[in-house]
Amino acid sequence: MKNKNQENKNDSRRSFLKSSALLGAGAIAGAGILSSCSNEPESSGEKIKLLTASGELVEVDPSQIKKLRKEKLSELQERGREGLVGHHWTMVIDLSKCKNARKCMAACQGAHELLPYQHHINVLQMQDAKSTSPYYMPKPCYHCDNPPCTKVCPVNATFKRKDGIVLIDNERCIGCRFCVAACPYSARIFQWHEPDYTEEERNRIYDIELNVPQKKGTISKCLFSADRLRKGELPYCVSACPNGVYWFGDKLEDAVTNGTTKETRKFSELIKENAGYTYFEDLGTKPQVYYLPPKNRTFDYEPKKKFLEEGEYPEDKG
Repeated sequence: MKNKNQENKNDSRRSFLKSSALLGAGAIAGAGILSSCSNEPESSGEKIKLLTASGELVEVDPSQIKKLRKEKLSELQERGREGLVGHHWTMVIDLSKCKNARKCMAACQGAHELLPYQHHINVLQMQDAKSTSPYYMPKPCYHCDNPPCTKVCPVNATFKRKDGIVLIDNERCIGCRFCVAACPYSARIFQWHEPDYTEEERNRIYDIELNVPQKKGTISKCLFSADRLRKGELPYCVSACPNGVYWFGDKLEDAVTNGTTKETRKFSELIKENAGYTYFEDLGTKPQVYYLPPKNRTFDYEPKKKFLEEGEYPEDKG
C-alpha cells in the first residue's frame, strides 16, 4: 500500500503511547517529542519516568504529559479523518461458504473491546422463501458511498473518509442516535453502559480508527478495521474466518484477497462471474459490501437451536 513505511512508523508511535505508564509508565514515540516538552512554562516539580523509543529513561513533568496526550490525540484524529488516500476499500462475502463459525465476530469483539452482546458484525440465519434452504449471512456496516447516517449527524461525529470508510468520532459524538435511526441496515449500536476498564485502560489515548477506548453514551459500529489497513493488513474478521467467506481489497486496484486462502482475484471478475449483489440496492445508498449468492454450498445446513442470553451459541465457548 502507498506510504506504507511512513504509516507503519506512525502506527508504532501510537502503540508506544497507548502502553505508556500514565497511562501507566510510559513509552513516548521519540526523543523529539520529549524535547518539545522543555518549552512548557509551568512545572510542578514532580517528575514521572518515561522510556523513549531509543531505550533511554528520562524524567518528565506531569503537566508536560497532558500536552503530549493532547498533541497525540489531535494527530490520531487528523489522520483518522483523512484516511488512506488513493484507495477505495470494498468487501465481498461468499454466502456459500459461511458455516456460522462466528470467528469473525469473536475477532471483531476482541479488537474493539465489545461486550458479548455487542456486535459490529453479526451472522444472521436467512431464508428467502419457504421452498428454499436457509443459509447464514454475515452483516457488517456496508460503508455506503451515499451514506444516510453521515447526513443527519448534527456535530460531524460520523463521516465518510476519502478511502470510502465511514467512521465515528466518539470525541465528538453526543449520543443523539440520529445516525442509528437513519441507517437502513441497523449497523450501529449504542453504548448504554460504562465499559469495565481499569484506570490505565480508561486513560489510553482515543484512537478513532480502532474506536478504543469505548465510551458510554456514544455510537459504535464496524470500522472495516481501519487500524489494520493502515499497517497493510487485512481486517480482523477477514483474517479470522476459517472458511474463506471473506474477500477484501481495493476497488481502485480492482483486486480483493481472500482471508483464508490468501488468493487474490480481480474484484470485477469475482462479482461478474458469481452474480454478486449488494443489500437493498434500491435504496440508493451504494453499499461497498458485496454478496455472492449461497449456491453450490460447501457444507450441509445445520441450524443452531439453543441461543444464550448474551448472544453466543454454546459451541462458541469451546
